[in-house]
Amino acid sequence: MSGIYLLSGGLALLVFIYLVVALFYPEKF
Repeated sequence: MSGIYLLSGGLALLVFIYLVVALFYPEKF
């Protein structure tokens, strides 16, 4: 169960980082 929790947490972190990068560097998207 902790593996699924860790995987979902990592995925949420990746999505958050992607949104922050897209926000600060819109010319790349």
